[in-house]
Amino acid sequence: PLADVHVHFKWSQKEVTTARQAIETLEINNITLAAVIGTPADYALELKQLDPERIIAVWSPYRTPGEWSSWAFDRDVLQRARRAMAQGQYQGIGELHLIGGFSPHWKSPVISGLAEIAAEYDVPLLLHTEISQPGYMQGLCLAHPDTRILWAHAGAILSPDQIAVILDHCPNVWIELSARDPWRFINNPITDDQNRLLPQWRKLIETFPRRIMVGSDPVWPVEKLDSWEEPDSGWQQYSRFIKFHRDWLNKLPPALENRLRLENAVEFFGKNMD
Repeated sequence: PLADVHVHFKWSQKEVTTARQAIETLEINNITLAAVIGTPADYALELKQLDPERIIAVWSPYRTPGEWSSWAFDRDVLQRARRAMAQGQYQGIGELHLIGGFSPHWKSPVISGLAEIAAEYDVPLLLHTEISQPGYMQGLCLAHPDTRILWAHAGAILSPDQIAVILDHCPNVWIELSARDPWRFINNPITDDQNRLLPQWRKLIETFPRRIMVGSDPVWPVEKLDSWEEPDSGWQQYSRFIKFHRDWLNKLPPALENRLRLENAVEFFGKNMD
């Protein structure tokens, strides 16, 4: 069994993949825990209703394609997040995109407000930062020490050394390695041609073995962000994304492999797997 901590079920995926088909895909790939981000948010609840033991629903503020770049300027996001958390059906907030050139300072009311709501309800905040230096994340995580942050794609474009800076300074940050495969964030690979972890990535994992998880991020194709022109076929690529992770995980010592494959995610989300 494997835990996938970064799954999407989006309006553009629903055109080609039903909720039942998504659950069947998870079953085929022996995914015992899946943190699902719905766009719009209640799409995650569709999967949770079908399989409540497997699915962790993550609340997203995104309702339309362009909101990945505008959510941080919408004060109504805080009211919507609080209402969603009060319902008790969501076990996380995110994925929130903080992209260089699009995002305001982390001190902005919406960003800091969501961090506070996540801490209040004791749910993780899933953040996607795509900024060339780790300083943005460091400021945010130090300012909100009671907020558990799951850092998507391990900082996306950052190196293992830059990621280690955050993990050293912020004990409230965990990372996940979704999309760090040969087809997405390809400019900073984590594996070699034999799908073995590169030395600097292995060092990072061995240094922080309890704070790293894996995910699929089933979004495809990636040439266009939230394209209107074609449906998202990420679920049709799901097995390929998961196989990539299983291959390099299988080359680790068993105890370390178990940690990254399942145990860290179970502990992080407080899931009872009995």
